Formats: sequence, C-alpha cells, structure tokens
Amino acid sequence: MGILNRGTKNIIIATSVVFVFQILVGRAYPEYIKYFALIPGLVWKGYVWQLFTYMFLHGGIWHLAMNMYALFLFGNDIEYYWGTKEFYKFYFITGIGAGIIYAILRFHSYIPVIGASGAIFGVLLAYGLYFPERRLMIFPLFIPIKAIHLVYIFGAIEFLSIFAHDNVAHLAHLSGLLVGYLYIRWKRRRLY
Repeated sequence: MGILNRGTKNIIIATSVVFVFQILVGRAYPEYIKYFALIPGLVWKGYVWQLFTYMFLHGGIWHLAMNMYALFLFGNDIEYYWGTKEFYKFYFITGIGAGIIYAILRFHSYIPVIGASGAIFGVLLAYGLYFPERRLMIFPLFIPIKAIHLVYIFGAIEFLSIFAHDNVAHLAHLSGLLVGYLYIRWKRRRLY
C-alpha cells in the first residue's frame, strides 16, 4: 500500500480541483453556488444534481483541508480493506444519502449546504466499526483513544451542535453517520 490508495487520492484531487474552480469562477459568477450547492428548496424543484455536486464545494481552505485530511486518515484504510470500487460506492452513497435526508428534513430551506462532511462522517463510522480497537491520537491533547470511541464522541458533538444554530449543517453530518451505519448493516447481512 502506498501513501494514498487510488480512490482516496482521486477524491482528494477532484475535490481540491473543484475548490480552486469554485474560488475562480465563484468570484465572477456568484450564482455558481446556487446551482451546485445543496439547496433543499431547489432540490425539490428539480435540481437533483445538487445531491452529488455539493460534496465537492467547500466554504474555505480550512473546511477543505479538514475534510480531506479526515478522508486521508480514515478513507485510505477503508479503501485498502474493501477495495477501490466498494470504497467509491460507500463514499458517494453516504454523501448523497446525507444530502437526501437533509433535503427531506429541511425541505423549506433555501440556505446552501456545501462540503464532503456527510460522506466523511460515513467513512469515519466505517473506520470505527471495522477497526474499533485502533488507537488514535487526538490533537491538540494527544490523548490515545479507540477508533470506535472517537465515532461516539463525534456523533455526540454533532448531535448536541444541532441546537447551536451556527452555520454548520450538523444534520448532514449525522445523516452521513446514519446512512453509513445502515449501509454497513445491510452489507453485513448480505454476506451472511
């Protein structure tokens, strides 16, 4: 296994290229976001491609860097374990599934949602379920924690953050966890 598996590397490259395009084009054409971000009210008016495209847009370099770093940390091992084809399928099912749930629960909203976080939370869940005993170091405290406990902690933080009324789509993050869990459960039942 190299530093990055093919699928993980391709998603990171594609998302980074789209981010640069978003910066360049978004300045000249601010309506770009309207067409490619996830806007629930528009999804129900036929803009269904947004359920896919929103995952490649990000709110800034920090948002992009954190998502792609998490994909690197967790996605690489999941892809190695499952194979590239299954990893791609899981990544896009969790990202699109998170978008669908968000669009259903926020059907009246015209506030854009962007970022790969729904898919990233799905990948985090998969990592925690398939490698539960692996110890990870939490920055900046550098406290070792089991992967499955990290999933619980992030899930709890996202759940509590729903009530914070900030500019983060915590519901999409939780939806990524839910879709990931349902998919893995379905996948395991098919195998046995």
